[in-house]
Amino acid sequence: MSDAFDYFREHAIAAIRKARALPRGRPKQKQRTVARVYHLLSKEAALAPNIQHLDDFRVAKQLERQIRG
Repeated sequence: MSDAFDYFREHAIAAIRKARALPRGRPKQKQRTVARVYHLLSKEAALAPNIQHLDDFRVAKQLERQIRG
């Protein structure tokens, strides 16, 4: 996963855009949390890419799917 940083960064940007489009409330807060998780994953991947980030990524994606409904 040599481009893990770019991959997670793109997901963070997309999650931030989704959060900005949502009205105020709980779903917007959850979406912003998902964006922060992706951002932290991208920072970690920039320092030392490894396969352990995939589990965190899957959990974040699952939460994002739950927000969408």
